[in-house]
Amino acid sequence: MLKRSALLLALLFIASTSFAAVLPEAQQNKENVLKFYHYALNDKNFAAAKPFLGKQYKQHNPTAKDGVDGFRDFIAFLKKKYPDSHSEIKRVLVDGDYVVLHVAVTGRQPNVTQAIIDIFRLDKQHKIVEHWDVIQTVPETSANSNGMF
Repeated sequence: MLKRSALLLALLFIASTSFAAVLPEAQQNKENVLKFYHYALNDKNFAAAKPFLGKQYKQHNPTAKDGVDGFRDFIAFLKKKYPDSHSEIKRVLVDGDYVVLHVAVTGRQPNVTQAIIDIFRLDKQHKIVEHWDVIQTVPETSANSNGMF
């Protein structure tokens, strides 16, 4: 019995030190995505957001161009067409190299809020190298009272 208890304690110690080693990496990824999102989507400032992008940037949104230049073009489009758009981050989930944002976006259409899930993958240097998103308009009425946020 003593051997099992000692083994269990040793495994718990190893697991806790492994998680502790990963935590700063995940925290850095989270901080970089949050800064990037603020500069890019709210300030619409590509120059301030660019340092958070990797050399390669793979875009999975079918309406946006691929690459860092494609993202620059998207920010220019937002700045010109939707200067008053605002993204309010409601939730942040981090899983290693992935950061997921649950976002409420306003200012793109009058009296319309969009619910967006943005998924970012970061490289070992904590730079954003890949992006996916899912966008849904928040309806005026709902079959439940839970809300989308």
